[in-house]
Amino acid sequence: MTAAPMPISGAVNAPDNRPLLAVEGLTVSVNTESGLRPLVSDLSFTLARGETLAIAGESGSGKSITSLAVMGLLPPPAVRITGGMVRLGETELTGLPEAQMQAIRGNRIAMIFQEPMTSLNPVLTIGTQLTEAIEAHEPLPRAEAQARALAALQAVRMSEPARRMRQYPHELSGGMRQRVMIAMAIALRPDVLIADEPTTALDVTVQREVLDLLRDLQREMGTAIILITHDMGVVAEMADRVIVMQAGRMVEEAPVRTLFAAPKAAYTRALLDAVPRMGQGALRGAGAAHRAPLAMLRDLRVTYDSRGGLLGRVTHRTHAVAGVSFDIGQGETFALVGESGCGKSTIARAIVGLAPFTGQIEINGRPLGPVLPKAARRDVQLIFQDPMASLDPRMTVGNLVCEPLVIHGIGTPETRRAQARDLFEKVGLSPDQLDRYPHEFSGGQRQRICIARALALRPKLIIADESVSALDVSVQARVLELLRALKDEFGLSYLFISHDMAVVENIADRVGVMYLGQIVELGTRAQVFGNPQHPYTRRLIEAVPVPDPTHIRTQTTRPSGEVPSPLRRLGEVPEPLHLVDIGDGHLVAR
Repeated sequence: MTAAPMPISGAVNAPDNRPLLAVEGLTVSVNTESGLRPLVSDLSFTLARGETLAIAGESGSGKSITSLAVMGLLPPPAVRITGGMVRLGETELTGLPEAQMQAIRGNRIAMIFQEPMTSLNPVLTIGTQLTEAIEAHEPLPRAEAQARALAALQAVRMSEPARRMRQYPHELSGGMRQRVMIAMAIALRPDVLIADEPTTALDVTVQREVLDLLRDLQREMGTAIILITHDMGVVAEMADRVIVMQAGRMVEEAPVRTLFAAPKAAYTRALLDAVPRMGQGALRGAGAAHRAPLAMLRDLRVTYDSRGGLLGRVTHRTHAVAGVSFDIGQGETFALVGESGCGKSTIARAIVGLAPFTGQIEINGRPLGPVLPKAARRDVQLIFQDPMASLDPRMTVGNLVCEPLVIHGIGTPETRRAQARDLFEKVGLSPDQLDRYPHEFSGGQRQRICIARALALRPKLIIADESVSALDVSVQARVLELLRALKDEFGLSYLFISHDMAVVENIADRVGVMYLGQIVELGTRAQVFGNPQHPYTRRLIEAVPVPDPTHIRTQTTRPSGEVPSPLRRLGEVPEPLHLVDIGDGHLVAR
């Protein structure tokens, strides 16, 4: 059972008008061969006690650089403040010696970073890291500092906090690690909390819990929050005021309701228009059903053994996929949704021969074994979540797109180059960019390169594994539209894997909802989103942030804490779920 949160005195229920933080004319520049280039230009804003200020914009707009400047964490001498000032209360932070800044950082002003795994020391336990952070600012006895660390974990509703203190970061899920970062940030009760994309990589249900947690802690402690995000649904739910940034400059500032109701800047309007909204998918019709199957999975199972003890015997078994069956029709987009660890990506890995499995997989009538035949690899291609990690930085993008053709011995160097030029045009890139390297492109452009490479072999099925989850909303919208257009042009089928229900509702024809390695609901888009039957499906849909600050969220009872583990003792197997047809192929676990 989750421990009760620690009592916190001095609760504040509403923001007051006293400026707690003031940023005036802030300019941050980077050294280049041609001189200083501004990354943030003449930015000014204030923050009141108990207020939430959202700084929104796309990648490269200067949001995170602004937060690092406020925290005094810019990497000198390459990047530095070249104008303006930052004041916390009566203390001017600009130019403050590092020793004095260290006393303020983490104590009066704290930060939650986007990726907790890279922010936590992998060789230290959670308890050690929390305790050291407290001891760095308050000369407490070790036992008292440990008690304070434990209380901080209790405050963030961490399950089994005493056990988590003894664990290492890799032993925790993404949602748990983010809770640890929040606990570390609030342990010293800071006046200002900067949350830099704190929920971007989290499942929608974990995101809901983290946002609720931040809101509760703010109400209890009176902390002022700067929320940095490109998710306008999160902005609508959390912010009192909003600053919209583009290319290092503020283009608009307004109360959250004013900004959503009547945005003044064209960039703000474009940003809001690009946000995927639940219900938009219904405008495209009910979704395709009963198409001739291109891919067929029957009773698919994937397990991983865990060893322990002195002899290294198998003691536990993880049932990552536990008896999954579904079809993907020709020209259909079939989406798999669910939280991290439910088995979505494991299914993708099994289909492309990267995970051993039992059961049956057929692609275009051809049975696949644990090792994918070379002929079958032409029919199935994979688009990964992180395009930069899936592109060799030593190769030009032109060679990367041609590489599948080289591996399969298709064409000559001249015909491959011509095909690469044609693919670049189809994905909205210039053929003149073929000789550039991956680092010379933006995130959205790199994802387009990955799509072009996936199309090189003219596959019948493309697996898109969280392929748009890390992209800005406007880039995401363009990539999704590109995927739709390419499906129509090439007659492609997609296995679209995502935890973003709003995106899935906008692109999928049919949807399978996964939980702990099994499908609990399966049907057309209209069936699953318009009339969800399983409690877990309803939980996923209800947790989606709504990009409307006037929306009143329905209070529902949701399971707290983390998704149960698929790990079982050796010999113990998950109880099989039975899918029942409730009409027109709408299947629900009973």
